[in-house]
Amino acid sequence: MPRTLVVLLLFCWYLAMLPQANAENQRPNIVLFFIDDLGWRDMGFMGSDFFETPHIDRLADDSMKFTAAYSAAPNCAPSRACLMSGLYTPRHGVYTVGDPARGKIRYRKLIPAENNTVLDDRFTTIAERLSQSGYRCASVGKWHLGKSPLSQGFQVNIAGNPSGSPRGGYFSPFKNPQLSDGEQGEYLTDRLTTEACQFIKDNVKSPFFLFLTHYAVHTPLQAKEQDIAYFKSKPAGQLHQHATYAAMIRSMDESIGRVLQTLREQQLDQNTIIVFTSDNGGYGPATSMRPLRGSKGMLYEGGIRVPLLIKWPGVTRSGSASDEPVINVDLYPTFLEMTNIPVLESKSLDGKSLVPLLKDPQSKLESRSLFWHFPAYLQKYQVMQQQFRTTPVSVIRQGDWKLLEFFEDGHQELYNTRLDIGESKELSGSHPDKVQELSQALHRWQKLVQAAIPTELNPKYKPEN
Repeated sequence: MPRTLVVLLLFCWYLAMLPQANAENQRPNIVLFFIDDLGWRDMGFMGSDFFETPHIDRLADDSMKFTAAYSAAPNCAPSRACLMSGLYTPRHGVYTVGDPARGKIRYRKLIPAENNTVLDDRFTTIAERLSQSGYRCASVGKWHLGKSPLSQGFQVNIAGNPSGSPRGGYFSPFKNPQLSDGEQGEYLTDRLTTEACQFIKDNVKSPFFLFLTHYAVHTPLQAKEQDIAYFKSKPAGQLHQHATYAAMIRSMDESIGRVLQTLREQQLDQNTIIVFTSDNGGYGPATSMRPLRGSKGMLYEGGIRVPLLIKWPGVTRSGSASDEPVINVDLYPTFLEMTNIPVLESKSLDGKSLVPLLKDPQSKLESRSLFWHFPAYLQKYQVMQQQFRTTPVSVIRQGDWKLLEFFEDGHQELYNTRLDIGESKELSGSHPDKVQELSQALHRWQKLVQAAIPTELNPKYKPEN
C-alpha cells in the first residue's frame, strides 16, 4: 500500500475518532449537594425571614426550582437508600434509622416491621453506574448506609461511615475514623468543603460525580461563635429565629459558594450539573416549614417536601420552575439520561427521569403516583403533645390528592395538596370515592413491592385511658 494512502487512511481514522474523544471529554460532571435535615423554608429563596443563604439564592436564580419535590422517606437513612438505589423503601428494606420500635413501648400498638440499617451491596447504586462508565465518584460527608460508600461505587470516601451524625461534634478533633483531625476547633462543614474542592481540582480532566453530603444541619446544633453572635443580635423573624441553627445554615451556604467558585476557577462550571436538595424535612425544634404541616419524621408535607434546585448549563433556563410532583428516586434515572448511560434492563427503577421537565418546565411527566411506606414508630420531640411523630403508615400522592393510611387502626386521611398545602382539612368523609380509588391504588402498590405490613399486636401495649 502506498505510503501516502496509509497516511491518508490514518488521518481519516483520526478525524472519525475526534467526535468520540470529544464526547468522552465533554460528558457533564455532576455535583449533588445533599443537605441533612434542611427544611423546605430554610433558605432565602423559599421565604425565610431570618436565615441567610445568599449563595444558594443565587444558585436558585440560575436553576430550575421544583416547588413540589419530595424525599422518599421522612428521615435520614431510608431517604439516602432510596436516592442511591433509585428504589422505594420496601425494595431495599431500609425503612427508618436504627430501631423501628422507638418511643415508649406501652403506647406502641403494633410490632413494627424489621428494618435494615445497611443498603445491601446487591443493589446497584447510581455511583456504581457512573463509575462503570468512567466517572470518578466521591462521597464527602455523611454516608449512614453501611460501613463505607467504597463498596457502593465510590472511589473516594471522606468522613462517610455508619453514623448518622457527627459523633465527635462539629469541631475538631472530629473523632471520625474516615476523617483526619484538623487544627483544634476546625469546623466540620468547612473541612468537608475543603475536601470537596480538592477533589474537583484533582479531577479536572475526567468526568466526576461529587456527592457532597453534609452532616449539617443535623443535630447536635453547633456553630461558630461569631456566627451565633451575629444571629443573636438580629431581630427574630416570624417564621424562624433559632440563632445556632441559622449559623449552621450560614456555614452550609458558604460551603455551596466555595464549591461553585472552585468550579468557576477550574473552568468547569459550564460543564457541571448542579443539584441541591435535602434528605427530609427540617428538625422541628429548630425550624418551621409553615405553612406545611409537621417536620422531620412525619409523613405530612413538612416531613417529606424538600427544596430541589437543578442547574444544567445549556439546558435549564435561569429562573424557571416546575410544580410537577417529583421525588428523590427520580434523580437516579435523571442522572443516567443526562450522561447518556443506559438503564440496565435487569434493574428496574422506581423513579422517572426529570430531563423532559428540565428541557421544558411547562411539560408534564407521564401520569403516575408517588408512594411512601414507613412501617415503624418514631418517638415524639419533647415539645410535642402526641406520643409519636409517626406511627406505622403508608402514603400515596396521586395528582393533587394525598392519602395516608395508618396501620394501628386502619384510619385514613385524605388531603388536597394544591388547595390545602397545610393539610388542615381532612376530606375522607366528603370524598369517599377518592379515598377508595387511592386506597386501592396504594394496596396494589404495596402488593407489587411486597411491602412489610405490621399486623402483630404488641403484648405490652397499654393505651392511655
